[in-house]
Amino acid sequence: MADQWFETVAFAQQLAKKRLPKPVYAALLAASEKGVTVADNVDAFAELGFAPHVIGALEKRDLATTVMGQDISLPVVISPTGVQAVHPDGEVAVARAAAARGTAMGLSSFASKPIEEVVAANPQLFFQVYWLGGRDAIAARVERARAAGAVGLIVTTDWSFSHGRDWGSPKIPEEMNLRTTVRMMPHGLTRPRWLYQWAKTMRPPNLRVPNQASRGEPGPPFFAAYGEWMGTPPPTWEDIAWLRELWGGPFMLKGVMRVDDAKRAVDAGVSAISVSNHGGNNLDGTPASIRALPAIADAVGDQVEVLLDGGIRRGSDVIKALALGARAVMIGRAYLWGLAANGQAGVENVLDVLRNGIDSALMGLGRSSVHDLVASDILVPPGFTRALGLPAGADD
Repeated sequence: MADQWFETVAFAQQLAKKRLPKPVYAALLAASEKGVTVADNVDAFAELGFAPHVIGALEKRDLATTVMGQDISLPVVISPTGVQAVHPDGEVAVARAAAARGTAMGLSSFASKPIEEVVAANPQLFFQVYWLGGRDAIAARVERARAAGAVGLIVTTDWSFSHGRDWGSPKIPEEMNLRTTVRMMPHGLTRPRWLYQWAKTMRPPNLRVPNQASRGEPGPPFFAAYGEWMGTPPPTWEDIAWLRELWGGPFMLKGVMRVDDAKRAVDAGVSAISVSNHGGNNLDGTPASIRALPAIADAVGDQVEVLLDGGIRRGSDVIKALALGARAVMIGRAYLWGLAANGQAGVENVLDVLRNGIDSALMGLGRSSVHDLVASDILVPPGFTRALGLPAGADD
């Protein structure tokens, strides 16, 4: 339908807001405390400019690259996000969309769909784990991911325990049982199209996390898993090295914002790092990830793959990240808005929006490939970058 197609990620967000019950949409806007970091993630891109060419644009541009050994058709990867109850097909729809557009997907260990179903929809799957429950429990989840066919592992470390929000936190139920369904029904009735989608499945949204359990089991409720995670002592660098060795394949550490942490990650043997502040859900006041990217890429970009996660809303944002040292970017809210707006087709729509924007920016810069981008293609204003974790006395 015409009203389900959109030209920008901003329109996808508008459609998501229109179609989702208020508490569900509010959950997609989640960020810690005042929201300084989540705002800076987006706004920082507008401070960067381009140095375009007017002659010499090539007829065709190459957008393809590789991430953790996977060939992808554009430098955009699906970032793992938890329980995707904005649509009944959830992570499976996202996986199918990513596969249809030739890219890889990160699947959260807090996802609502079993990894086996998601891998079947997209074999280019990176499984994401939190440090939760100790080494034996983590090893069991990793082995399940290996058996399912995951091609890479992502370890997320950029999520603190701060969950207070100045604008209020939406009430998310422990589990969608009959009592909760009845209580939440007034919100659903305000969005009949969304409610009808779920009514057709004859089941309520799944708020359990099956990938935290053995295959075939429903898994604990989201907040039970969350509580166990909060009760698990944070990992050490030795733990990260142990997990990397246990996995033995492509391995990403997600949540790096400092040069010294990036160097420690290299020492631990990771394949890739994601410069990320968890979309503003970590320590509020952390700079935008794009501000931290250049220093980290300069320090370790010749040793590991460097990705950027946070604030991507258009193809030109992707180009800016690549020119400043990223191999690719990861998207979160953008594809969730697409999923809410129009299911699998909506996620494909978001990826098409980004692809078109990447291609247009390459043409304007006179570059034939995403691999030809250089820092001088970007206008970086004085004081823009944040070189965190440099040795004492080093230049900022």
